[in-house]
Amino acid sequence: LGTVRLGQNTLTDDAEGEPTSSVGARDIDDGAIEAVVSDLRGTIEQVPSSVSAIKVGGVRSYARVRSGEDVALAARTVTVSRFDVLTRHDRTAEDGTPVIDLTVVVECSSGTYIRALARALGAALGVGGHLTALRRTRVGPFTLAEAQDLEADEVTVTPIAEVARRCFASLDLTDEQAVAVRF
Repeated sequence: LGTVRLGQNTLTDDAEGEPTSSVGARDIDDGAIEAVVSDLRGTIEQVPSSVSAIKVGGVRSYARVRSGEDVALAARTVTVSRFDVLTRHDRTAEDGTPVIDLTVVVECSSGTYIRALARALGAALGVGGHLTALRRTRVGPFTLAEAQDLEADEVTVTPIAEVARRCFASLDLTDEQAVAVRF
């Protein structure tokens, strides 16, 4: 679950980075947004943010960028099985730029960068875009409902056998089959 801001690019493709461009975005209608979002669903080629942890020549890309290097990462194949706009809010950014904040929900394969989706959406609309908020609500079979506060006095750890059963296919064996497997 995230928030995409249309109308501004940042160095990091998220709210942590310095703005690199601002273009008024309020004139973009919902149909145009949906058309581009639709193109970003399915199996796509995605260029990760240059300010990512991907190693280039043994050095993290973000370290290269922060030292002043221009880094161009190769596109990767990812799958976006769901990318839906839940709400739209027309706002004014701190620099006075008219922007659009979209609350989005994304379900995707491992290795997908949501901030790269925000950048791609803004680029396709011609106004730039970046991610301003992101909350991971599920990882594999584990949902937010099962999350725990690590600062709590008591944290319950899911037994590794249960984790394995939920993450991998399993087969319950009869006693006779278990003996055969042991041999």
